Amino acid sequence: MTTLTTDTIATWLRLFTSDVVADVDGLTQLDAAIGDADHGSNMERGMTAVVDGLADSPDLPGPMLKKAGMTLVSKVGGASGPLNGTLLLRMAGAIGDSSEIDGTTLAAALRAGLAGVVDRGHAQPGDKTMFDALNPACDALDAALADGAALPKALQVAADAAAAGRDSTVDMVARKGRASYLGERSVGHQDPGATSAAMLVDALAEAVNATGTP
Repeated sequence: MTTLTTDTIATWLRLFTSDVVADVDGLTQLDAAIGDADHGSNMERGMTAVVDGLADSPDLPGPMLKKAGMTLVSKVGGASGPLNGTLLLRMAGAIGDSSEIDGTTLAAALRAGLAGVVDRGHAQPGDKTMFDALNPACDALDAALADGAALPKALQVAADAAAAGRDSTVDMVARKGRASYLGERSVGHQDPGATSAAMLVDALAEAVNATGTP
């Protein structure tokens, strides 16, 4: 059985940061079309601060995620900091002080993180937000684990579902945030929050495949 340790969480955060930095211009362009054109720079600044703080982070997965979440909330403006920070903080709360995380615990933590995003942003399916990538990912992870899939495979299924959810936002009318001001003109544009959320899930799958303990 694959379990996640502090090293896995640190690897996840570093991989996600690398992905954000590599695609900061793409995220900015997506946000420029329907938002404030700051999603890329905000996420880059926040995640860079998270990685900079890993050296003196607590040596447990939950507390490490808690520190990362608090960093995002305090360092990133707009909606992306509070939403992504809340996601990690709720995950941390669900994990507690466990030194290792199994698939069931991880799935519950991701679901708790999603609930935090909903509580913070009040998003629902089809609103053209990060919810539209995260919710399918949680559903897919739960279903794959219930079918007996190993955690690395289940997370890849979740990452694929997040990517599909991200792509589905192109045809949606935005109902939340600044993009909602555009109404029907938001159709045809991929949501930047859903894009970075899909990156987050994909980085988690990659981290588990790289560092998970059989």
